[in-house]
Amino acid sequence: MIPAQASQFLKEYKATEIPNVKVHGRYAPCKDYIPLLFNGSAVEVNCDGTELWVLIETDCGFHEPWICTELNGALMSRQMLLPGTEAICLFRGMTAGVVKNVRFTRELQAMSEDDKCRILVKGFATDGEFLPVREAKHKIEIIGDSITSGEGTYGATADTDWLAMYMSCSRHYGRLLGKMLDAEVRLFSQGGWGVYCGWDNDVRHNIPSVYEKVCGLASGYFNEEELKTQEPYDFSQWQPDAVIVNLGTNDNSAFDQPPLHVPGVGLCKQRRNPDGSYVREDAEKVIAAVIGFLKTLRRVYPKAHIVWTYGMLGYYLTPYLSEAVNTYREETGDSNVMFLNIPDTGAKEYGAHMHPGYVSHEHAAKVLADYLRQRLGEEVRELTGNL
Repeated sequence: MIPAQASQFLKEYKATEIPNVKVHGRYAPCKDYIPLLFNGSAVEVNCDGTELWVLIETDCGFHEPWICTELNGALMSRQMLLPGTEAICLFRGMTAGVVKNVRFTRELQAMSEDDKCRILVKGFATDGEFLPVREAKHKIEIIGDSITSGEGTYGATADTDWLAMYMSCSRHYGRLLGKMLDAEVRLFSQGGWGVYCGWDNDVRHNIPSVYEKVCGLASGYFNEEELKTQEPYDFSQWQPDAVIVNLGTNDNSAFDQPPLHVPGVGLCKQRRNPDGSYVREDAEKVIAAVIGFLKTLRRVYPKAHIVWTYGMLGYYLTPYLSEAVNTYREETGDSNVMFLNIPDTGAKEYGAHMHPGYVSHEHAAKVLADYLRQRLGEEVRELTGNL
């Protein structure tokens, strides 16, 4: 599988045979490859060779997955992958014996509507050795919707097509936050989904219903049988110091959408009163969903600080989300949970598809970093300009 253009001195390694590969993101261990299931899922290595290639297998239905590569913490490339197997050069012609840190990352969210979408890391080829990867000081998980899927972090404001190339984690508030706090960040997100229902009133599209599986967003024979995406996830494998939940934007949108007939459920509609306010009965559905999800998060992450954030696309549900967090705290006595509004997106800060652009993500990352610095006892590191 090593390409003809590569050096003749390269040695090929299976991804699962290298002890010093750092895997970012949830997955169930596989025999011959490492699956990248979520946006932000990545393989990271330290290599002292002159040349390094990653060997991958890709498939998709209607949206080709995108990836990005980083070298020594700096973004080097971003590209679309086509179905098939290929080798991608991560660096070449560099000084032998000098250790280079490389990260190969999936940019695209898990695709709940594309059963074929996958990226499998099958191996590496290099003329060097693999050395241990430094562990970050902290671990942070971020759970959200299209904002956390990085939709709009690339592309012009005028671009309104819903395309994979506009989604990313490389110019994303989570990646920026990780750099500021020296944290390993994991993402669990799906565009259009909420804590109670999706943007269109589809009550099946709620994150809590799939959260406890390896990757409940990915279905289909290969995902379920080979990648074990629908199996229960073992949360003991990775315990974060902090969990950020950024959900509610799509739940709010549902109040402005027409009724939807959901198979197996019936007619679904989040309603407003004649004066435009939320019907209390429907708002309480969101409140109950928030409380229930917080209880799930506390069960699987007994020690993590949990912060529910909201606001990058308006503050409409703030009173109800904060009420839910306060009610949870009162009912459980759990004071290690907070609600935090983050900056709204300014008129000139939108990216593609009228989603928060890079500047908006910078603002969100700074507010979250300042907040978590106090909780984690860390100084916020200044960014150097390299993403």
